[in-house]
Amino acid sequence: MTLLAPERHERILDRLRRSGTVTVQEIAQDLKVTRETVRRDLDQLETAGSLQRVHGGAVVSSSPSRRETSLRQRQSEHSRQKQAIALEALRYVPSSPDASLLLDAGTTTEALAELLAAEFIDEQHTRFLTTSSVPIAQKLAELAALDVEVLGGKVRGITGAVVGAQAVATLARRQADVAFIGTNGVDASFGLSTPDTAEAAVKSGLVHAARQVVLLADSSKLGLRTLVQFATLEEIDVLITDAEPHAELAHALHEADVRVVVAVTQ
Repeated sequence: MTLLAPERHERILDRLRRSGTVTVQEIAQDLKVTRETVRRDLDQLETAGSLQRVHGGAVVSSSPSRRETSLRQRQSEHSRQKQAIALEALRYVPSSPDASLLLDAGTTTEALAELLAAEFIDEQHTRFLTTSSVPIAQKLAELAALDVEVLGGKVRGITGAVVGAQAVATLARRQADVAFIGTNGVDASFGLSTPDTAEAAVKSGLVHAARQVVLLADSSKLGLRTLVQFATLEEIDVLITDAEPHAELAHALHEADVRVVVAVTQ
C-alpha cells in the first residue's frame, strides 16, 4: 500500500530518532519509494526544522539552542504521543490521599493535568499539588480533590510558566513525593535542557524538591540539547517517552539508572 506523505515523514523521523542518522537509499528501500521522493520528503522535513540534511541523507536537527515555539503551537504538535505519555504517567501518581505532587509547565504535563482532572473528579480526599504553570493551575483549580498551589513570580507568555526568585525560593523549602517534569531536550552528555535561564532555574528547583522525578518527553526531544542544562540524567528516576531512545542516549540512561517507559501511541 502506498504511504501518504505524512505517513512517510513519520516513518522517516521514527527511524532517525532510533539511529540518529538516515540515508536516502535505506529510506527508499524501507518505504518502497523512489530516491527522488525521499529527497523531497527530507527537504520538507528540514524546512519544518525536524531534521538536518547532509550528503546522502539526514541527521538529527541541530536547531538553534534558544529557539522556542508558542504554547498554542506546541499543543498541536505530537499530540497523540503526548496523550499516550500522560496516560502512562498516571501510573506514577501516588495512590495515597496524603501525597504531594509537583507539576512542571509544558504541553505534556498539561495533558497529564487534564487526565488528573478526570481521574480525581469523584475523589473524596484532597492531594496537594504545586505547579509552575498558569494554564495547568486554571485547569485544576476547581477540582475539590486537589489543593492547588501555583508558584508566585513572573509569567512567561510564550510558555505560561512562572519564573523568578520567589518561585525558586519556594521550591527550595519543599520536599514533595513526586515531580512530573517537561523538557526541551534530553541529551546523553548534556542531560535535560531548556532555552530560557529563568525557566531552567525553576525546573531545577522542581527536580530537587521531589523524592521521585518523572520526566515526560516525547521522542522529538530525545537527542536534543538547548541552551541551559537544568538537570543531569542521574537526577531523573523515570523517563516516559513514545519511542526507544537511540543507542547513545539509551546507554547513558542505563548508566544513570533511569527507568525508560515507552508509551504506546494509539
